[in-house]
Amino acid sequence: MDTDLLGRDDLGMARAKSAKQAVEQLRRLCLALPEAEEKPFGGHTAPAFRVRDKLFVMTSEDGTTMNCKGAPGVQQALTASDPDRFFGPRYTGKNGWIGARLDVEQDWDEIAELVEESWRTTAPKTLVAQFEAAAE
Repeated sequence: MDTDLLGRDDLGMARAKSAKQAVEQLRRLCLALPEAEEKPFGGHTAPAFRVRDKLFVMTSEDGTTMNCKGAPGVQQALTASDPDRFFGPRYTGKNGWIGARLDVEQDWDEIAELVEESWRTTAPKTLVAQFEAAAE
């Protein structure tokens, strides 16, 4: 069995590659939203996405998870229905943020909906209204 410099076996290397691809897909989703920008959080280097300098999506340093704001009850529903894909994140979970694993097979339409909803709850109401008007 082969290992890389970090000691990961074939499965570990495949998951790391999968997570990197997932972060790229997540980046495309986030940056497609109005005034979204990528700016790491605090002293971290992991991608984090903001609208008008307010966080709406964060990723873990290793790229295997993401966190986003959730509407009341959504975190509980997702973690109860699919704990292999969703979890309550440390620190932000108590505030309703949703954790999603990026190193497992994900429904990217569902992730896109979660990202957009997080953006909508974070962006100023006027920006959300402009976004909705442009979509009509």
